[in-house]
Amino acid sequence: MGPVKQILIVDDEAPIRQMIAVALEMAGFHCLEADNAQLAHQMIINNKPDMVLLDWMMPKVSGIELARRLRSDEQTSDIPIIMLTARDDEDHKVHGLEAGIDDYITKPFSPRELVARLKSVLRRVTPKGVDQVVEVDSLILDPVSHRASADGNTLDLGPTEYRLLQFFMTHQDRAYSRTQLLDMVWGGNVYVEERTVDVHIRRLRKALGKRHEYLIQTVRGTGYRFSTQKP
Repeated sequence: MGPVKQILIVDDEAPIRQMIAVALEMAGFHCLEADNAQLAHQMIINNKPDMVLLDWMMPKVSGIELARRLRSDEQTSDIPIIMLTARDDEDHKVHGLEAGIDDYITKPFSPRELVARLKSVLRRVTPKGVDQVVEVDSLILDPVSHRASADGNTLDLGPTEYRLLQFFMTHQDRAYSRTQLLDMVWGGNVYVEERTVDVHIRRLRKALGKRHEYLIQTVRGTGYRFSTQKP
């Protein structure tokens, strides 16, 4: 058993925060609470929680704005974020994924579903026993510092893109379907749709830049492969 994981719940509605806190405390997590984005940001800097549960719709500064701020700051860029949203439309979700959200859960949700989702995200954030530096065509991934660089320049990767790249670099020259990638990288999280994989592949290619984007190849009718061999 590792140390107790600390979860920050950010929602302007006290009853929702309480319901979540009760469910998480019963599941063995320690909870912190904030009712607005400014306070949440302060608490994240001071307490470095293991995860942030973030409500999308909040007065003044929205959850998505806070998420973007966290992702753009090196101190907070790798904290996992689950977005709580009352809206179930596709654009909204893709918008969230583009901002670097690890997962989203639509209100109303059951405490059991939330706990399951949260454990799934935490599991995939900490891959076991992968601590060797991997290098492919001047693209270097260092699991200890949790950084990747191309030709000596650090790549700007969100947590999911980093895990995707780590998986690809340690499983080269084989085609994986979207479902397999969801299982391997997202930890078999049944709530994430296959299109999510495409969103993150796009972002990873963009982050790799012109010289290295060729490594991530689309395999027609199957999915994706990572290879130095041009298709």
